[in-house]
Amino acid sequence: MKQYLMAIDAGTGSVRAVLFDTEGNQVAVAQREWEHVQDLRYPGSMGFDWVQNWALAKDCIWESVRHAGIVPEQIAAISTTSMREGIVLYDAQGKEIWACANVDARSNEEVAQLIAMDPAFEQVVYARSGQTYALGALPRLLWVKNKEPQIYAQCKYMSMLNDWLIYKLCGKITAEPSNACTSGIYDLKQRDWNTELAKKLGLKDDIFPQTYECGKVVGNVSEEAARECGLSTESLLVAGGGDAQLGCVGVGVVSDKQAAIFGGSFWQYELNTKACTVDKNCKVRVNCHAVDNIWQYEAIAFMPGLAMRWYRDSFCQEEKARAKEQGIAAYALLNQEAEKIPAGCYGMMCTFSDVMNYISWRHAAPSFINFAFDAEKFNKYTFYRAIMENAALVTRGHLDLVEESTGIRPESVVFAGGASQSDLWCQILADTLDVTVKVPYVKEATALGAAILAGYGAGIYPSLEQAVEKIAKVEKEFIPNQANVVVYEELYRKWRKVYEKQLELADQKWTDYMWVAPGI
Repeated sequence: MKQYLMAIDAGTGSVRAVLFDTEGNQVAVAQREWEHVQDLRYPGSMGFDWVQNWALAKDCIWESVRHAGIVPEQIAAISTTSMREGIVLYDAQGKEIWACANVDARSNEEVAQLIAMDPAFEQVVYARSGQTYALGALPRLLWVKNKEPQIYAQCKYMSMLNDWLIYKLCGKITAEPSNACTSGIYDLKQRDWNTELAKKLGLKDDIFPQTYECGKVVGNVSEEAARECGLSTESLLVAGGGDAQLGCVGVGVVSDKQAAIFGGSFWQYELNTKACTVDKNCKVRVNCHAVDNIWQYEAIAFMPGLAMRWYRDSFCQEEKARAKEQGIAAYALLNQEAEKIPAGCYGMMCTFSDVMNYISWRHAAPSFINFAFDAEKFNKYTFYRAIMENAALVTRGHLDLVEESTGIRPESVVFAGGASQSDLWCQILADTLDVTVKVPYVKEATALGAAILAGYGAGIYPSLEQAVEKIAKVEKEFIPNQANVVVYEELYRKWRKVYEKQLELADQKWTDYMWVAPGI
């Protein structure tokens, strides 16, 4: 009987169940979009609805198995991946009692409280964990303690979102290094919880579950989950990981000095390193990879994919209607027109995400700037292309930032995720970075990475290295166009100056930040 591997991917904008055969071919996928609702009492909050979202995940599991036309017993193993940083709290009976998604920023007062307690402690946290207060769990736990004391009193366990999916499927609350490390309560070198960091702040230090290295078997699908999801109790549950790390596994970036860029709702630049060190200026994040003895420097661009979706839904109704008639994506029509716009968009720029500054992370008010009332040059496709270029310019800044810390600038990068399906965006990225951009056959690499881990845990693959050598193949390469490289070099220099001024306006309260870390 042929075997299959399932990946469940809880992203920022959607949840998916994806089935692969053991050769790495995607055979079925089911997806549901979801949203994370703000509690109006708490500006910056980004709640995670575990009841509704589990229902959506179950729908995806049922649908993917049905579309694949297989029986549940053919699924050898399942692994999970998710957006990082989001956490779930449970009571003593294992019932969820509080949860938030990745960029929840409600804990302004708690960050101020932490800084008042010990102004230097954030640097201590960063030195041990590679994280700051910006997205970490320490301020969030303190928020729950301060604002929801009844919930805090009940809290017995904490997990990350991918581990929550494992829990729903097998009944065990666990952790794994690649996402647990994003909590900021984790020791990078030891690859395990650092409970002293929680104890130092007067927080519970006994709520952190057992760590399983990525790719290790946690258990089997429970009878309850098998009934609810249409699965088999014979299927193994394998510890998965954070979305960017598993994306790296999916595209074969598992060795020292390899680099990848993932273009989804958020964009991540990842550089692998065997050296478990941190940035002396605390500007860039350092995480555990999903591979033993590999760590990653990571720089994050905020919301390029979400900005593109907003633009499509707000201004491109004509293209959406035509695309529906033709049975294609609206982005395909938009790309055709945006290709006609010259590199640099006639000097127009947009200020969405800024280059990462992890210790003081904030983004200027979203804006388009330096356009003219010229309908031929500055039409909606120019603005569309400017969003693409903004993502590339931020990523250029991230290559510079990581190079300052590591001395490493890659000659090529692997580009995956939804944005890599656009040849135009791939070429803009190559031209802006002045490096070769390699696009793998599997664009949605995060789910494939989870499937590879599932297969590794089930013994189907003898090692991750052999698995990715077999599965992670490059489909296209984009070589920098040197004429455009010159254009984007000048545009980048101007964009950094313009963004600096736009950020000053937000700092001075004349405009609103697109996003700002708690306590800034």
